[in-house]
Amino acid sequence: MLVELRKKRDQKEIPMASLADIAFLLLIFFLVTTTIDVDRGIGLTLPAKGEETEVRSKNITNLLINSQGEVAIDGELVAMNDVGRVIREKIMQNPNLIISVKTDRKTKYDAYVQVLDELKVANATRISIAEPEG
Repeated sequence: MLVELRKKRDQKEIPMASLADIAFLLLIFFLVTTTIDVDRGIGLTLPAKGEETEVRSKNITNLLINSQGEVAIDGELVAMNDVGRVIREKIMQNPNLIISVKTDRKTKYDAYVQVLDELKVANATRISIAEPEG
């Protein structure tokens, strides 16, 4: 009897029956309380399908990006870092200015996004994205 009593005292176990329930509750808790940061991206207001509007040529500035990532504004080459400054000056001269952005099909996406970022810095709100050439 003494031997049986010692065996019962030596055998100590951690109850595992509710471990799965606790893990499941923790998982649910973290899924519910975690917030996911979602990037908004570039906000665009698109016209209705088939809608066309006549725009005077003095209210349009053409911004071209070639396949090497070089930027030309109204036919003049501009450094990527100067795009925002040049566009800001043009918008100050003409608040109704629309920037028409056109790329080559082989233009790298990084160059395109960098130009759009520069336009955002310049507070350009009227941007027309033209179909790529080539």
